[in-house]
Amino acid sequence: MKNELTKVLVPIAFIVVALVFYFVLLGRVGIELVGTGEVAAVGLGIGVLLLPLIGVWIVYATIRAGLQHQHLARRIHDEGLDLDVSGLPRMPSGRVDRDAADALFQQVKQEWEADPDNWRNSYRLARAYDHAGDRSRARETMRRAVALEKLERDGNPS
Repeated sequence: MKNELTKVLVPIAFIVVALVFYFVLLGRVGIELVGTGEVAAVGLGIGVLLLPLIGVWIVYATIRAGLQHQHLARRIHDEGLDLDVSGLPRMPSGRVDRDAADALFQQVKQEWEADPDNWRNSYRLARAYDHAGDRSRARETMRRAVALEKLERDGNPS
């Protein structure tokens, strides 16, 4: 477990450090442009100063979502509710075969329809969407799973 954590955290830490360096450089350039006092340069400088702020927000939101998803994955694993895709046929790329992923999705969707307010079903549905290649619905459903799990954890089941 510790080795797996290191394999994930080291690249993330490296990327975050690189982004912080980049954001600082952008900030300096933005301040220099604003400092010239020229109308066009000030406008451009303000725009450049906004980039690091947006970047920091994106990094924060991405890391936060990743940690939340990891928390749910750990709970699902501990409860023995992982989606078992080990026996499904694979494409040469390693992804689950499309027809098999669609069949898995239909099965998991039926489970979700039986109890849509259970975060476990939403998590499993998000994973099924991912295996079926529908990333946008997978993200949307995973956000729902995170919110439902938080409600359960806070003692406010719906």
